[in-house]
Amino acid sequence: MIPVPDPPHVSAGPRVAVDENRLEELLTEAQTALPFELPDLANRCAAALGLGTALIYLVDLQQQLLVPLDEALEPLPVDRSPAGWAYRTVTPRVVDADNDMIAWMPLIDGSERLGVLAVRTASLDGVRMRRSRMLAHLFAMLITSKRAYSDWLAARTRVTPMRLPAEMLRAFLPSHTIGSSKCVSTAVLEPAYEIAGDAFDHAVVKDILHTMIIDSMGHDVSAGLTTSVAMAAARNARRGGGDLADIVGSVDQALAQWLPDHFCTGVLCRLDAATGVLRWVNCGHPPPLLIRAERVLEGALDSPPQPPIGLIGQLAPATRHVHETTLEPGDCVLLYTDGVVEARDDDGAEFGLARFTDFIIRSSAAGQLPAEVLRLLIHAILDYQRNHLRDDATILLFEWRPQYQ
Repeated sequence: MIPVPDPPHVSAGPRVAVDENRLEELLTEAQTALPFELPDLANRCAAALGLGTALIYLVDLQQQLLVPLDEALEPLPVDRSPAGWAYRTVTPRVVDADNDMIAWMPLIDGSERLGVLAVRTASLDGVRMRRSRMLAHLFAMLITSKRAYSDWLAARTRVTPMRLPAEMLRAFLPSHTIGSSKCVSTAVLEPAYEIAGDAFDHAVVKDILHTMIIDSMGHDVSAGLTTSVAMAAARNARRGGGDLADIVGSVDQALAQWLPDHFCTGVLCRLDAATGVLRWVNCGHPPPLLIRAERVLEGALDSPPQPPIGLIGQLAPATRHVHETTLEPGDCVLLYTDGVVEARDDDGAEFGLARFTDFIIRSSAAGQLPAEVLRLLIHAILDYQRNHLRDDATILLFEWRPQYQ
């Protein structure tokens, strides 16, 4: 197996002919192609680029398997395969295959890892590597645009039936990872097919990163409905230009109006990626954690307690208190629900906050990408509790990194 750096912009090896007319026809066809036609389209685009064949693999919901869109093929493990290596590291991987070469190319939508593209060709040089990368970029965009309306693509990434509360919540969830050159936000949640009350949200508005984590009481459809209403109200206020206090107030009002007997805890953050100024509101939730220079700054983001969201009346303040600090380049902020640290092994010992933060610090120090850090962590939590979580476990991590711009 050969890790491959970014190909140079100069040609390497003999020039490979490209049928530009045929490629234009295929790109036009791609706009209206149905999702189940993507495997065949990938092969024809590869041929037009002077390559061999191309196979699309999408990661499953729990990021354990890479599932082929060709239904005749078997999934590949994320943790024990060249394809998985390309997915985990977001770096091309080249392997020998009989008399051919296979380039495993990561499929990425912005900062979100979608899966991998396997490009098989008789020989591989700088030109073919560059075209393989272009092909991967193209199909990442096609998959992103078409999965919004494709139940087939959604079904391909599921390995077990999904409960109704989880189905309802997943309709509201954004991509697991978003970001820019200045900041990145990534999140995971389990149990993937049975979540009920936990959820996360993140969005970018110009230079502002908004993040939110919510934990509604209960583990049934009503908990999922509470979280869904809370997320919709928060987005509505955010998109209307509201500040943090306005957003929390909108959720308070929405729950009081539509679900008066329900409430949720949560943390909402607003990071100015140009200046590093972080503002946050904590509503009855575990406090955010600040990691700086590979250590947790104890109490850095603690704040006086405020009531959960949705408690209109004597318990709910007229306006929420917004806290503010300034991050340093490279700082990471962690939001999490109590199901993360309260996971227990067979002897009743909790996973705990120290183990939780130590795992993140060690994985980050080892050079793992933020999304990969959380993938490894959530699997460690599942293993700790033998894949039977007693409560939803959700983690959101965002990092301010202006030095990368």
